Amino acid sequence: MTDSVRQFTVGYDDDGIRLDRWFKRHLPDTSFTTVAKWARTGQLRVDGSRATPGDRISAGQVLRVPPAEPALAESSKPTMRPRHILSEDEESFAREMVIHKDRDALVLNKPPGLATQGGTKTTQHVDGLLDALQFEAEGRPKLVHRLDKDTSGALLVARNARAAAFFAKAFSGRTAKKIYWALVVGVPSIDDGTIELPIAKQPGTGGEKMHVDEENGQAARSRYRVIERAGNSCCWVELQPFTGRTHQLRVHMAAIGHPIVGDGKYGGAAAFLTGGISRKMHLHARRIRVDHPDGGRIDQTAELPHHFAESMNQLGFDEIRGDVLPQDEDRGPPPKEVLKQRAKAHAKQYRKERRGERRGRGTR
Repeated sequence: MTDSVRQFTVGYDDDGIRLDRWFKRHLPDTSFTTVAKWARTGQLRVDGSRATPGDRISAGQVLRVPPAEPALAESSKPTMRPRHILSEDEESFAREMVIHKDRDALVLNKPPGLATQGGTKTTQHVDGLLDALQFEAEGRPKLVHRLDKDTSGALLVARNARAAAFFAKAFSGRTAKKIYWALVVGVPSIDDGTIELPIAKQPGTGGEKMHVDEENGQAARSRYRVIERAGNSCCWVELQPFTGRTHQLRVHMAAIGHPIVGDGKYGGAAAFLTGGISRKMHLHARRIRVDHPDGGRIDQTAELPHHFAESMNQLGFDEIRGDVLPQDEDRGPPPKEVLKQRAKAHAKQYRKERRGERRGRGTR
């Protein structure tokens, strides 16, 4: 067996995690039973003091670990994932997406048409490009949320496991704030509205399409604000999802009769405008605000993709008008009664439209 006691210095990436979690990350062949035995017999120490598997460790502390047993000798060093080899063009493309970089996080401006993660027949995606964005960090960056393939804009990426856990908690706890811009067909009757309609996978679509399902769907809540309008044919809206359902904003806007321009999946032929407006989807993650693991806040704005900017210019919309809108943290949240009234109004409008559709089908 290996005779020498091993020592490891806790890295920044592992700050705050449990000791047993450290073993799972860096010495995965060491069983929990073995770690517990070392702790029980006083062989496992942190900065010279006896430790237990459930103790939290901090960056800079020194772990004293007993010699590896024969079968584990080859696992005595922390494991590193090999970097995927990318072409120069791929590396350049990946780095051009970066709009913010610090020790814990990157913010990318994802272009439309690029998937966030791989899947069936999807070989080009952000996840596959992350090896180009390791820079000086020890580990590979990690995705903490996603955007639809045809949705562009701000995408947050964690640069270490500690930050990934922090950001994941922010997204699951809804403290991270995402602001989207979209062009939608028509103009909603209410300029500042909240949509509360449950969403579920649409049967027969293989889970690739969602729909409003008031009986079996998961609760979903979105807010929209009309920024500018182009007559009655189209308007520019700010969108904010308060829940994170698949295709939520797309489903909700289509459900109230105002599909996102270019979103044929949920708006059908009605989602495409004439007059030279691009047929690509006009949904963009404009801004992301999230607390930083070391205090402070990340607040980043992503520039519009070319097709969206061209449509804005053609319709006479000025981007400045969207950026100067007061946010909830500036003006305080709407009273609960106001939110309830908005939700009821939209639900009533949705049911009325559905009844009209059923009557129309019955007369054909």
